[in-house]
Amino acid sequence: MRVKEILTNYKLCVVDLEVQLNGETRNAPTLCVSDGKEVIPLNTADGRPILMNKANAIPLD
Repeated sequence: MRVKEILTNYKLCVVDLEVQLNGETRNAPTLCVSDGKEVIPLNTADGRPILMNKANAIPLD
């Protein structure tokens, strides 16, 4: 394993993320990264880790 690049324009943050699960609205603290324009979750709503993927980005209002 090796480090290819350090992404300096992102910061780690914990977000109170709201999701729809089985017709119910739920929220939970979620580890994310943010560039100030969008937030990318680093784990699923049930706590399983996922890889950072721009396709999962949530725009900030």
